[in-house]
Amino acid sequence: MSSIPTTTTSSAGFFRIPPPPHRMPAAGVRMMAGALRSSASSVGTILTNLQHESATPLPVLRHVADAMTEDMRAGLAVEGGSDLKMILSYVDALPSGNEKGLFYALDLGGTNFRVLRVQLGGKEERVIATESEQVSIPKELMSGTSEQLFDFIANGLATFAEVEGGNFRLPHGRQREIGFTFSFPVMQTSIDSGILMKWTKGFSVSGTAGRDVVACLNEAMERQALDMRVSALVNDTVGALAGARYWDDDVMVAVILGTGTNACYVERTDAIPRLHGTMSASGMTIINTEWGAFSNGIPLTVFDKDMDAASINPGEQIFEKTISGMYLGEIARRVLLKMAEEGDLFGRRFPEKLTTPFSLR
Repeated sequence: MSSIPTTTTSSAGFFRIPPPPHRMPAAGVRMMAGALRSSASSVGTILTNLQHESATPLPVLRHVADAMTEDMRAGLAVEGGSDLKMILSYVDALPSGNEKGLFYALDLGGTNFRVLRVQLGGKEERVIATESEQVSIPKELMSGTSEQLFDFIANGLATFAEVEGGNFRLPHGRQREIGFTFSFPVMQTSIDSGILMKWTKGFSVSGTAGRDVVACLNEAMERQALDMRVSALVNDTVGALAGARYWDDDVMVAVILGTGTNACYVERTDAIPRLHGTMSASGMTIINTEWGAFSNGIPLTVFDKDMDAASINPGEQIFEKTISGMYLGEIARRVLLKMAEEGDLFGRRFPEKLTTPFSLR
């Protein structure tokens, strides 16, 4: 019996044995390597351009800092004098640590709101007890009506207040007080009132702009039969400064980096020209800068510009859109999508989620 030849020649009567599957012709290897090099090159080019467009060398940082300082001074000099609103907070006294009693707080500043109660015991006991609860705001309420949003918040606050007990003691006959932290641009008219200038951070609630937000909350609490009084309206940045000052007398500045971004600081009233000599009892006040609206000299990439153009408020809140949590995921999504489409970052297929705006948070 003759054996079967294993040669690969083409002589008649002999079998052709194909090369093993893992051994590709040289031309195929070169073609694949070329495709890989092309893909890697595209991704590399995108990243190089991104790095160049978003670079912040020292001269750029100095220019941005100088521009922000100039805008701050202009905002202090004249109402509406710059992109930075430099809003007066009407807070001219900060916690000393001597405070005692039961206090409530409501924080509305992003896609959640938080309610909190705290029992303070003065210098000796400080914070005796604290409880808090966080509630997600349904997306439809972020673009619904003012009444719908504030009714939802007041309902959550009423539910939270119902379970008060334990170490929390409200003196007989005393009404509950609540501090309202509202982290959107508000033109304050007193310590417990303020007119909403505009919504930011993805909110577009109708019927609120131009109204006193404390009145909106009070009306909603009345509809819930909740016996509570708003004793102070503050921005979250002002609240952060006050909270830190409770523990450290040297605190003078607070910065928020969350869904949005903002900063506030303690300013001398005689350094605010638009007050026209009006002085507070302490000679100081807290200025809410609303620096999320700053834009002068900030390096912007093509991804920043495209996202801004597609946002609900194009041309506004530029600084906020470059550094805050509401937008960083969307910028990353746009970068990844471009690399996937032009550089095969994930191969021939990529996650469908990458095509959905604001799907990365």
